[in-house]
Amino acid sequence: MWGINSFLLQLYNAKSNCTNTPGNHICQCEPGYIPLVPYRAPDEKNTCEDVDECLEDVAICGPDATCNNTIGAYICICNPGYRVDHPDVITSSANPCNDIDECSETVGLCGVNTVCTNKPGTFYCSCPESYFPSTGILWEVGVSFCQSLQDIIDATIPPEGQTKEKAFLGMVARQLMDNPDVILPEATVTNSFSATMSVAGVNSKAPMAVSSDGDADLGNVILDISKSLVSALVEPNKNGTNKTVQSDVLDLNIQTFSPGNTNGESNVLSVKGISMAVNLGTLAKDNNGSAAAAVLVLNGMEGLLSLRFFTTENQTEMNSDIISAFLPKTKHSNFSQPVNFTIQHKKKSEAGLVTCVYWEGKDQTAAAGAGAGASAAAGASAEASSWSVKGCWVAYSDENYTVCSCSHLSTFALILQIGDPPPENPFLEWLNKVCVIIGLFFFALAIVTFLMCSWNAKINNTARLHLCISLASSHLLMLWIDKYVDNKLACKVMAGLLHFLVMASFFWMLLEALQLFLLVRRLSKVQVIQRDGLPTPVLYLIGYGAPFVIVGVSATVFSSGYGATQSKVCWLSTERNFNWALTGPVVALLGLNVVLFCATLVCLRPTLASMKSDVSKSKDTRLIVFKILSQSVILGCTWILGLYQANLFFQVLFILLNSQQGTFLFIVHCLLNKEVREEYIKWLTCSFRKSGDAAKDFHSGSDDMDATEEQDKK
Repeated sequence: MWGINSFLLQLYNAKSNCTNTPGNHICQCEPGYIPLVPYRAPDEKNTCEDVDECLEDVAICGPDATCNNTIGAYICICNPGYRVDHPDVITSSANPCNDIDECSETVGLCGVNTVCTNKPGTFYCSCPESYFPSTGILWEVGVSFCQSLQDIIDATIPPEGQTKEKAFLGMVARQLMDNPDVILPEATVTNSFSATMSVAGVNSKAPMAVSSDGDADLGNVILDISKSLVSALVEPNKNGTNKTVQSDVLDLNIQTFSPGNTNGESNVLSVKGISMAVNLGTLAKDNNGSAAAAVLVLNGMEGLLSLRFFTTENQTEMNSDIISAFLPKTKHSNFSQPVNFTIQHKKKSEAGLVTCVYWEGKDQTAAAGAGAGASAAAGASAEASSWSVKGCWVAYSDENYTVCSCSHLSTFALILQIGDPPPENPFLEWLNKVCVIIGLFFFALAIVTFLMCSWNAKINNTARLHLCISLASSHLLMLWIDKYVDNKLACKVMAGLLHFLVMASFFWMLLEALQLFLLVRRLSKVQVIQRDGLPTPVLYLIGYGAPFVIVGVSATVFSSGYGATQSKVCWLSTERNFNWALTGPVVALLGLNVVLFCATLVCLRPTLASMKSDVSKSKDTRLIVFKILSQSVILGCTWILGLYQANLFFQVLFILLNSQQGTFLFIVHCLLNKEVREEYIKWLTCSFRKSGDAAKDFHSGSDDMDATEEQDKK
């Protein structure tokens, strides 16, 4: 009976062994098999099943071999480009597969005049300097060979209206654009950079020469090629890598997102004393967990993207390398905070203005090498390319380095400009000093006059007095503020103080216009001897409180906006449109002045018609309108000329009118005021007791108190 059972067991479970024992038997699965129900002897129901050793132990074959499961066993096969050192021993983790160095084992594998680079599991062919693959960027084994770069240029047939060199660069750009996911070896990328920069004419071996004015069209193509070449170095699924490439042509640093960097810290990329801080972890969240950043310096790019493309009236020079920064193979680039660049100066910059700019270029890849029509379009697009300050500003700067903050990042470049102001015109400088001194003299007379007339209960000169004080202080400060340009802290303080004084002047101007409007509305109450208009505390609160708030908020929001400007004066910077901290309020105040001026004219005519006065109404109207028009000039019309400084005529006119605001105020509010003239006569004749007769003699032929003088009693 046992013989039959043993036969049936073997029949149903051929993958097990049966061992007879005295009075019993033991069934065991053969090597490579396990019972269907573990820890239970196999039988006709609990059969032995094959073990998948490849799943049980993923490292059973070693890192560079493939494990193939077979019935009851497994086979390790080396990956292509690998082999075992001992072929007579079975491949396993104890006898692993090792890389085959194809370049050393096969002489001339890539061909003559080539560079063979061994890589784990494969090899790459590339060309040495001054040579380029016959098939372009992509090497085809057995087809491609290295040609002299000059021979390739000579054999190129360009489209009509385009040079051979630009046609070659267009071919390289299109090939990279058509293969966006290609992975290239470092040697190929380095050779491609060398070839394209040589053809672009930025080194001594250049087939074509770049003019001293630069070439924006060509620079845009080089930037597009650079972005594609750097992207070709970024391998998928290689998070946490840091790759550095250096040659005579380029310095490159690429970093990919590291999953372990989840603490919010920024990744810092550095090349040639230049560093960029960007948070790749934040970017990776918007890019399926993958992100990469690159910083590239191409030697000689300043020959293409010259200073001609930076619009400024100042003398400029390049004081840093041109930096290209972009996010290869990263689709979304929404930054929650600005990207900071720390850029070392080529030479110490103790004077001048440092400016952070970026290259606002146009995509030339599609247009490059596409014929005469496309050439014309590319040329037109290149004219629109320029260095721009939009979205970039100076966060910190000293004589050795500058920190630039930018709110955007794509294919762009950053440079530093050291701006020296245009040479001063000695005549304008002399004229400005003389006119300001004259204006200050009349400011002093007006201030003394208003102080001496303050005893009169009919006259409220608060607005006029502080208008003169603010304007005089600002004019006096502008005479010697340029002496503090080299002292950063003092320059900031002086710029802030000047901002405050100018704003205070405009607010007192507005208050004076408001007082004038209130006076015109109350001319019919001339017999009432009292001070009308706004109370003096309210005038102080508005006249000095509002400017203080504006300057305080401006300094809090962007304190770096105060300091030396491109014209080497301590004033408001144009960075981040900070100059609107003055322009915006001034425009609003001038608008209010215009409204008050119009309202005053509307109220003036019916008010005069209702007044009982012996003074001729036509004469009163002419005088009061003249005063209002003069007041309007004082209230800011002269500042409008500051926008038109294109030629010497407008510069002289602005100096003459703006510096004489004190003179205008003295004439309108002092000399044209009858009571003030009477006081002047008292002072000049020293006949206080007979001042009435002296005034009568001096003003023979004049009418009595008219509506014009009544408006000055406020």
